[in-house]
Amino acid sequence: MLTQEQAHSLFEYKDGMLYWKNSQRPSLNGKKAGYDNGNGYFKVNINGKQYFNHRIIYLMQHGYIPKLIDHIDGNPTNNKIENLRIANSSENAMNSLRKQKNASRCKNVFYNKNRNKYYVYIRIDNKVNYFGTYDDIELAELVAIEARNKFQGIFAKHN
Repeated sequence: MLTQEQAHSLFEYKDGMLYWKNSQRPSLNGKKAGYDNGNGYFKVNINGKQYFNHRIIYLMQHGYIPKLIDHIDGNPTNNKIENLRIANSSENAMNSLRKQKNASRCKNVFYNKNRNKYYVYIRIDNKVNYFGTYDDIELAELVAIEARNKFQGIFAKHN
């Protein structure tokens, strides 16, 4: 397991990015560390083991790697320490973006075309909760926003 001391020895943290200080390949020293894994998250190989850059950054600043780290703004490329926080899987899911296939275009609001109604569902503590059926999309979206604010707090994301 990577230690804080090892991380500081290998990398320099600057403005949300890791730069190699002591790479096994000296030609990399001074260059950005890691590669995009295809999902926007940057990873780096250390002694044959892969680490996410945001986890190394958190380790460098706080001395340990928590089980789960959430990007507050939802952007996996923004690894500034002020954008990283500890979360559990439920909190991390709350901070996710609206699913692209959602026809209502409102997070947590689902349109039933057979009934021409909007339904509001929000997952709280890994349980799906129903917040009503509405004729009007604006009202359904308002209910969803209020429910997220009440039950998800700082992890609520409204878009």
